[in-house]
Amino acid sequence: MFAYGIFKVIYAPQKAFKEIIQKPRYIGPVLLMILFVLANVGFGYALLSKTYLDQTMPQASELDKWTEDTAFWTSNANITLNTLDYINGTYYGNRSIEFSLIADSQVWMQLNASSSLKCSDPDGYKSLSFRVKWIEPAANPSNVSLYMFSATPQDTFYQNITDRLNQTGVWNNLTIGLGHESGDWTQIGGADWGNITSLEFEFTWPTDSNITLLIDGIFFHDLYKSEIEIASGLLVSSTNPFSPINALMQFVIQWVILGGLLYIIPKMFRVKTVWKLLLIIAGFVLITYVMRMIFFTIVYVASPEIRYPLEYLGGVPGEWETASDLLFQAMSTTYQIMWYVDKLVWVWTVALCTIALRSIFTLSWVKSVLISISSYVFYIILLIFVAPLAVLL
Repeated sequence: MFAYGIFKVIYAPQKAFKEIIQKPRYIGPVLLMILFVLANVGFGYALLSKTYLDQTMPQASELDKWTEDTAFWTSNANITLNTLDYINGTYYGNRSIEFSLIADSQVWMQLNASSSLKCSDPDGYKSLSFRVKWIEPAANPSNVSLYMFSATPQDTFYQNITDRLNQTGVWNNLTIGLGHESGDWTQIGGADWGNITSLEFEFTWPTDSNITLLIDGIFFHDLYKSEIEIASGLLVSSTNPFSPINALMQFVIQWVILGGLLYIIPKMFRVKTVWKLLLIIAGFVLITYVMRMIFFTIVYVASPEIRYPLEYLGGVPGEWETASDLLFQAMSTTYQIMWYVDKLVWVWTVALCTIALRSIFTLSWVKSVLISISSYVFYIILLIFVAPLAVLL
């Protein structure tokens, strides 16, 4: 029997289990373990290849460093850090940058990036996001200008964003397109989207007054890369749930738990059990989980790309939930297919356990089904506590 019946269990389970009972060997489950590891890695590759993350500058590990440190800024105003009023989120640190000016009508502030930024296709940032809040004066500014400098002040991109900032005393959240395709910028001199070195905000009010203005969460973004591209060694990393070592541990845990329950539960029905045989049977039954991972891989290969935007990754309350809902809607068909397949695998696994128990102990179908369902229910419960990833994926 090729590979000790590991494939025969799929199309002729009764014959396969009879042959396994006559000559029980661990080689079959071990081969299935290898197949499970390969299938798990394949699924991980398909999933990570379809998962794209919005790359930001500053990077996520640096938080929004430009509004966490006054050293990046020059201004005609007094520059301080505000640790009480800032954007709360996983990317946003715990402070904002504050600009204050007494008895004036105009305030400007320039951010000097630590290195030049590429904002042109195909591998440049396509959007700029930032938050602005003015505490005083109470009126909206009469003019707000945004400048993007390319090497020198004479090489500039300019855009008037007055109409997009219209809320006093609250955080205004803006996302502005970059590059030639945006069409909203005026080019001055030899400005080059491939070499952006700094940006400047200029706020003007009709009359002189005290000015207090906060800025937070400045990110260049909208440059998507797949998780495979971001970290080429991710699939073999021990921190990745789809790595070979983690897949191996998952299979071993599932194998031992299912085998243990198939050994213990029948005893409650006064059935004399044999540990080695039932452990081997449990290993063969887990071919359903190998097929599950193979099918999941096929589903993800055929599914559309899923893109996690800054709004999702940034973790700002309200924004994160909205972005999460949109992502779920985009992948709802894929998730539904996987859910139904998962439940079919549950039924398939119980059916194989039933056939195996009846073949071993010549029990009635009713008792075999009852023992199988009981064993599998306890199996799922234990996995939730011991290896939750095996249940969720």
